[in-house]
Amino acid sequence: MNRGYRQIRVLAVICLSVFSLFLTSCSTRQEDLSNNIIVFNYGDYIDRELLGQFEKETGIHVIYEEFLTPEAMYTKYKNGSVKYDLICCSDYMLYKMIEEDEVVPIDYNAMEHIGNIGDIYWELSKNFDSQNKYTVPYFWGTVGILYNTEMIDYVPDSWTQLWNEEYKNNIIMQNSVRDSFVPALILNGASINTKDKGELRKALKDLQKQKSLVQSYLVDEVRDDMVNNQAVMAVIYSGEASLAREYNENLEYVVPKEGSNIWMDSWIIPKGGKNYDGAIKFLDFICRKDAAQANFDYVYYSTPNEAVLEDIDDEEKEEDNAIFPDEDILSRCEMFKYLGSDIEEFYNRLWKELKVY
Repeated sequence: MNRGYRQIRVLAVICLSVFSLFLTSCSTRQEDLSNNIIVFNYGDYIDRELLGQFEKETGIHVIYEEFLTPEAMYTKYKNGSVKYDLICCSDYMLYKMIEEDEVVPIDYNAMEHIGNIGDIYWELSKNFDSQNKYTVPYFWGTVGILYNTEMIDYVPDSWTQLWNEEYKNNIIMQNSVRDSFVPALILNGASINTKDKGELRKALKDLQKQKSLVQSYLVDEVRDDMVNNQAVMAVIYSGEASLAREYNENLEYVVPKEGSNIWMDSWIIPKGGKNYDGAIKFLDFICRKDAAQANFDYVYYSTPNEAVLEDIDDEEKEEDNAIFPDEDILSRCEMFKYLGSDIEEFYNRLWKELKVY
């Protein structure tokens, strides 16, 4: 057999094998379609090993997708190209979806471990799910300032420090519409849920004045840049702040004295999903103590799971004010609410004005 013929034969075998695998894959996807769940969540916001564990225990395959911001999630969801069975997102966006009748009620009676979610978190959920009918709390926390104690010799416990010209090009802001407006609104004495366009315009002007001091507008990269000493301070979510401190002992977190946002990320089952029962099983699984503990250890955001919290000693809680904020901090915070399509569009116009300023 000559060399050329041998190569042709090998190539033919490879092609036939690939084609066979393709047909098998297509057949499997068709057969198992009803045994999949499609999950949509923030980036790096679950212990991926839990997905494999859930699949092994239930036989339900998890197709997992990620997004960066609530707005990005909503845009892709409304596109309709993917029929998600579960979505995890933030309070105000979930409120919007509930108001738009885009979600279905959750059968809590079918969940053995739902009782692990503490009463206080159900009360917080009423800010966006008034009847506790459509959501399951996942993680929660605050928004504050992460700062480097080697670069600043005092505690920047006021939002005014984000306008301190001494730290020009050393301030990181959130690349998120509503989060970035929080400091300016609060300093002007306005609610973070204001619908007053004059107050929002005033906040925009302050953010435009601040822009020359800002090094960058980031989301997930905030943590990494602060760990690598790239800035003096940054607006950040409490869970990200706590994780950053594990990698850089010079970082500290503070919720400014003027107040801030308290947020909650929760799960919903959107309309159009193909596997309601599978979605319920997944929700119950991540509420189970062992799964919730593994997830807490991985994500390390404030958990609403009381079964996990009861095993955390008081010393750890006192050491980490980012993950375990005290009542004084919480009393100064306000939760986002969905403000309606008119104000949402107005916010988006202001955001574009800030970015091109």
